[in-house]
Amino acid sequence: MLAFVKRFSLKRTKHPRGYEDPQVLASETPFTVNEIEALHNLFKKLSTSIINDGLIHKEEFLLALFRNSSMQNLFADRVFYMFDRKRNGVIEFGEFVRSLSIFHPHTPEHEKSSFMFKLYDLDGTGFIQRHELKKMVGALLSETDLGLSEESIEAIVEQSADRGMRVQPLQGSLVSAVHHALL
Repeated sequence: MLAFVKRFSLKRTKHPRGYEDPQVLASETPFTVNEIEALHNLFKKLSTSIINDGLIHKEEFLLALFRNSSMQNLFADRVFYMFDRKRNGVIEFGEFVRSLSIFHPHTPEHEKSSFMFKLYDLDGTGFIQRHELKKMVGALLSETDLGLSEESIEAIVEQSADRGMRVQPLQGSLVSAVHHALL
């Protein structure tokens, strides 16, 4: 009986849904425990900006990126999709940390290229087709003040890939190069 009382009388820290131990995340990502704790503070702010449930919803994600929770943008949709690894419509803390790790300076280039490839492979065929590249370039450029015409976007796509060419995963560095050039 005493063991039962002790077990239930101990104060337990209740973690929000989707919380993962920083030690575990540090062992799986290039982040240190201190960096993960800082990311958790950021996550808490983002995940309570609209809906206070400890999860980042798409509207909260858009608000953080664009200061607009109702914005429609293919690029933002794709990044949210990539962060939502469980495909349940929200980003949990572990997903947030693992997804952000792709941008860490110590993440290998092939992992970064793979992420960029998947970001641009809109239909999941394992190839980036010309129309996918054009859609993503258009979405990225729509966030700038450049105001490029359809012809200019077409010229950018044309310079990035030959007519009819499909970019394969090993050519993902082409996608990364195009993406960095646009940003």
